[in-house]
Amino acid sequence: MNPRLSSFGAWLRRYMKPATLLCLAAVAYIVFSGEYTVFHGIDYDRQIDSLRHELASRRDSMLYYRDLNRRLNYDRELIEKVVREQYGMTRPGEDVYIFKNDK
Repeated sequence: MNPRLSSFGAWLRRYMKPATLLCLAAVAYIVFSGEYTVFHGIDYDRQIDSLRHELASRRDSMLYYRDLNRRLNYDRELIEKVVREQYGMTRPGEDVYIFKNDK
């Protein structure tokens, strides 16, 4: 047997009790295996952060369209602007020219 291994075993028996080794083994199992490991927790935190960011951006869009919808109830100029831009509607006798901006 390797003298280094036997000296390590002697050191281990002298300074580590079996209960301590069992506790260390349990902690190592919890940290490195299973579904709820430290590494999975870090991945879950990253995923939560990205979902919060996406939720905030979607909330901004929702607030914009909610405000636009509220303003469409009483602002006739806005209604005309949206109808002309989105649906290409015109007044009788009116010509429409569409310019495309190719950037």
